[in-house]
Amino acid sequence: MFNDNLSKKVLLLNSSYEPLSVINGKKALIMLISEKVDYIEKSNYFIHSQNLVFKIPRIVKLKSYIFLKHRRISLTRKNIFKRDKNKCQYCGKGNILLTIDHVIPKNKGGNDTWENLVSACKRCNLIKGNTLLKDTEMFLLQKPKKPHYLIYMQDYVLNNEYKSWKPYLYMV
Repeated sequence: MFNDNLSKKVLLLNSSYEPLSVINGKKALIMLISEKVDYIEKSNYFIHSQNLVFKIPRIVKLKSYIFLKHRRISLTRKNIFKRDKNKCQYCGKGNILLTIDHVIPKNKGGNDTWENLVSACKRCNLIKGNTLLKDTEMFLLQKPKKPHYLIYMQDYVLNNEYKSWKPYLYMV
């Protein structure tokens, strides 16, 4: 339907073909009409008025290069769970209720940083408590680090509708 098609996701590329963000179909069409972007790929969806028919784009590219300094990913519970693929970073269990654990506990100088926060199941978080990993028999499955902004765009490719984005998101 009309509204559904305008909410379809569209990959926005810089003029250098580097991925910038994911926008909705409505914003992509506005940018196309105002001649700020070019079609790279069209979808099978469209909207029409009495006199015009527009194909909703799947991928668009800016006509002018935009310099973006640093793209930040907010340090939130949701983003930590996403980075850790919704799995406990100690036992590897997924599809369970997770909490956030400080690898180096706050009372031992640990901070709220990407490198010090991990997803943990309640059991592992309770076992580890306020101790350092070296003082337990526990270990991390992977070293926590700040995720790259592309991770969030790459999630869309899991949906077959957006698999054509792969080359632009460095997934081929």
